[in-house]
Amino acid sequence: MSDTQTLTIILFIFGACIGSFLNVCIFRIPQKKSIAFPGSFCPICKENIPFYCNIPVLSYLFLHGRCKHCKNPISIRYPLVETLTGIFPVFLFLKFGLTPPLFFWFGFICVLIVISLIDFDHQIIPDIISLPGIVIFSSSAVFIPEMSFSSVLMGIFTGGGILYAIALLYFKLRKTEGMGGGDIKLLAMIGAATGIEGVMFTIFTASLLGTFAGICIILATKENHHQLKIPFGPYLSAGAILYIFFGENLIQWYLRALAGY
Repeated sequence: MSDTQTLTIILFIFGACIGSFLNVCIFRIPQKKSIAFPGSFCPICKENIPFYCNIPVLSYLFLHGRCKHCKNPISIRYPLVETLTGIFPVFLFLKFGLTPPLFFWFGFICVLIVISLIDFDHQIIPDIISLPGIVIFSSSAVFIPEMSFSSVLMGIFTGGGILYAIALLYFKLRKTEGMGGGDIKLLAMIGAATGIEGVMFTIFTASLLGTFAGICIILATKENHHQLKIPFGPYLSAGAILYIFFGENLIQWYLRALAGY
């Protein structure tokens, strides 16, 4: 086995272990519970989960997706989050190598995963994540070569400002809130990490993804679209992640297409 293959396996295991912790954050943060204490426990029977039943992905398979104590089903989301979080550092390694951007973007993506699933479940984006995230990911000026402190500041104010303007306009026209403050702070955090270019790409991509998802949900459920509430956080997060991996290439392709046209 080559050194590269060994490193990718190590990165996957590392990411999957982080994914196990992200599951704790996703479950406990909306309930305002400590993410450190107590240890892992079954949310149904409340019994503590021993370490040998808490191995990322593998424990779910060995236990056939059921709690060791009460035999109630364990949500498939837990191993999926662990697997996804294990895959991302591998993809980042293939794109950036074992460099500071790998660790910066992995931390950023982990936060986006937590935010997305909390928003999906509860339609909230906790300030306890997004506000510190704006400060923490302003360090992109240190870890990402193409970012500068001016890019960070412009990204924060552009990201937060655009969604704030949209939300304010929607409120004035419809007299009801169409976009929560959590989305505004999330895009400001994304701007801190990616700059103006990343903000614009994220908004465009998130709008496309959100529109497509909304149409699919309406067609599948026959739900009244006036009453349909779709959390925007997961789509902003998806747009930001797509920017990390494909943003530059897609933007250059689009500009070439425009020039050719």
